[in-house]
Amino acid sequence: MFEQRENDPGTGARRGRLTTTHGVIETPVFMPVGTRATVKTLDGSDLTQLQAQIILGNTYHLNLRPGMDIIDAAGGLHSFMGWENPILTDSGGFQVFSLAKMARVKHEGVSFQSHIDGSPLFLGPKEAMSIQKTLGSDIAMVFDQCPAYSASRKEVEAAVERTTRWASECASQPRAGGQLVFGIVQGGCYQDLRSQSAAELIEIGFDGYAIGGLSVGEPEPEMLKIADHTAPLLPADKPRYAMGLGTPAQLVELVACGVDMFDCVLPTRVARNGTAYTFSGAIAVKAGQYKDDFTPIDPECDCFTCSHHSRAYVRHLLNVDEILGLRLLSIHNLRCYMRLMEQIRVHISNGSFSLFREEFAANYQPTSKVDEQRKNAQK
Repeated sequence: MFEQRENDPGTGARRGRLTTTHGVIETPVFMPVGTRATVKTLDGSDLTQLQAQIILGNTYHLNLRPGMDIIDAAGGLHSFMGWENPILTDSGGFQVFSLAKMARVKHEGVSFQSHIDGSPLFLGPKEAMSIQKTLGSDIAMVFDQCPAYSASRKEVEAAVERTTRWASECASQPRAGGQLVFGIVQGGCYQDLRSQSAAELIEIGFDGYAIGGLSVGEPEPEMLKIADHTAPLLPADKPRYAMGLGTPAQLVELVACGVDMFDCVLPTRVARNGTAYTFSGAIAVKAGQYKDDFTPIDPECDCFTCSHHSRAYVRHLLNVDEILGLRLLSIHNLRCYMRLMEQIRVHISNGSFSLFREEFAANYQPTSKVDEQRKNAQK
């Protein structure tokens, strides 16, 4: 199921291979987010060309629209969206956090008001696993409670207790054929609660383990500290997944912590705001300094956008609100993330990941500095 192939001698970084019903995944891996059965502005052929190995779907949103009757009639999520490779589905537990104003946490689950029409909804361990069974995803996540960074220790303790109890219920539910189930470690920024949560989930036993409850408002150093504490607690023979993270620089550091799998909305979200990622930092492509810049967004990138179009053209599309601009930047950003994972895997195999990590951190700059350096270079 999960084979660990190589380890970096200087860090916790490791290279592995995860076998699922719909294909083999080489790790470390980044998973594009397809919340509503689509990665925004892209289709399956785009994702194949970008060399995406696995994508995500969202239990909460797909259950609302199109609904499980439609997904079931289509033969499952893979068939519905025309994607033949692996899919991971989250459980809807994050919506307990993101829709907190419309949700009421109970012993057996969470009562919601639909963000669409305000109608009453309920989601608990049984419901979340039943939906994911119908979706037919390769990897299903347990239903958990994700506390906010501002939560008190007492509130985080309660969330850990619920997460363990709900995870135990999830583990006993029917699943789709060959479907893997991952547990989710919670505990906020309290290391002892993270240790407790990890130990309790390992006792239940899952096919993989995720580090949840990060990127919920905590400072980046705190996020990395918790990830570095938690990852080594998880079984070495199972995949480790950091949920909802992060920037390219963060991913390199999280790989060094021993994390194997990642997802994040950032590549497509910042693309829709006119920003491109590169290995040296992010570029605000909409900025006026690129209006007559006819070079690729990133000369080192092999994506369709960089092979066929200039910064000036992409900037023009963005500034006249053409959908193609969003699509071209999304293609570039996701390919940037795929290339990063490819290079990380190579460096782990070659025993050079530690050096790659140092050089990447030294070269990666905030958006403003990257734009300033490029502007000065053009003078």
